Amino acid sequence: MQRERERVDAIILGAIAALNKPPDAADLRWPPSDLVPAQEVSEVGDSSLGTAYDAWALAVRHRERAFMFWTYVAALAGDAAVRAAAEGFAREALHDGDALRRERRAAWRSLRHDATEERPSAGEPASAALLESLLLKDIMAWSQQLSSGERAVLAGLAPSPLPPGDQPHDPLAVEGSRDEITSRALRRAEQLATLYLTDADRATDQAGLELAQQLAAQSIARLAVLRSVAAGA
Repeated sequence: MQRERERVDAIILGAIAALNKPPDAADLRWPPSDLVPAQEVSEVGDSSLGTAYDAWALAVRHRERAFMFWTYVAALAGDAAVRAAAEGFAREALHDGDALRRERRAAWRSLRHDATEERPSAGEPASAALLESLLLKDIMAWSQQLSSGERAVLAGLAPSPLPPGDQPHDPLAVEGSRDEITSRALRRAEQLATLYLTDADRATDQAGLELAQQLAAQSIARLAVLRSVAAGA
């Protein structure tokens, strides 16, 4: 709750600095909705069968929805300051979600009396370098089915931009339909952002920390653009 209050305070201060007034719900262009509906909260709180796992799972869903919201804001923001603030909130939500998922796993193991770690989905590599390579192939295959304008948007995405359109490259062997490729690219892009944030948390020197933070920031911005292109497709 303390972190949520701090985020609210940060938004209020940012609005006052930019607009000389605090946020006003009347200015919204859409009706606000709770990231975690009251019904979901009551189902956990009022149920005699509710467990710690259920509570942690609810918290994870909250931060996942917050992450998606802020990435969309970042992708659509025309103001650089708003975009930077949204990317910062998205980064926090992704970081929080990763920590909450660890708690959820611990609660699951406790519930099941099973110390077996959750394993990543079959076929999903944990290496950032390999994931970047696979993501680049997915984006290249995806871009071939997009307009020239949309491809231009994807072409400059850091930290792994697409090669120039006239540059020869080996034929792509990417499996799946367009929807499958898009979904896989979004999943891998989010996984990479999580990996870089984890690297930043574990960094033991300033240079490593700065590199991981830079890669994480680029990955979050990339994910926001990919989500925007996917939504408009």
